[in-house]
Amino acid sequence: MSTHEVNVAVNGTPTATTVEARTLLVQLLRGPLGLTGTHVGCDTTNCGACTVLIDGEPVKSCTVLAVQADGSEVTTVEGLADGEQLAPVQEGFRQCHGLQCGFCTPGVLTTAAALLEQTPDPDEAQIRDYLDGCMCRCTGYQMIVDSVRWAAEHPADEEVAS
Repeated sequence: MSTHEVNVAVNGTPTATTVEARTLLVQLLRGPLGLTGTHVGCDTTNCGACTVLIDGEPVKSCTVLAVQADGSEVTTVEGLADGEQLAPVQEGFRQCHGLQCGFCTPGVLTTAAALLEQTPDPDEAQIRDYLDGCMCRCTGYQMIVDSVRWAAEHPADEEVAS
């Protein structure tokens, strides 16, 4: 088996590790790096539970080789919050009950964070379109959409009452 050194910044922390050439990014994140917030749902890019951000773009980490992320900034669901301060999209899910079982939530959160970075004030159709690759089996998506809208209406610099 051939191995490769991979240098990535994960949630802002520079990381260097050696992986087998066939190691998937999700395996690196969940295994040696211990970031289990990124879920493995289908291994076929259908569900989106494994979505992370690579250089700000949402990607399904079950189909990206770890070596493909070499030199990149990877953000997982664990990297969205600023310490104890939830990111607006995370607070939106709390405020609007955007999750049920929570299995899809990490992928939805990272995808929604990318949407809000690109489109700070998306309408319902834009949210639904952008989240199209994220499958939730528990909800009808309305509370997810409401959560993302809440986040758009409450940017990170705004204080939120609990």
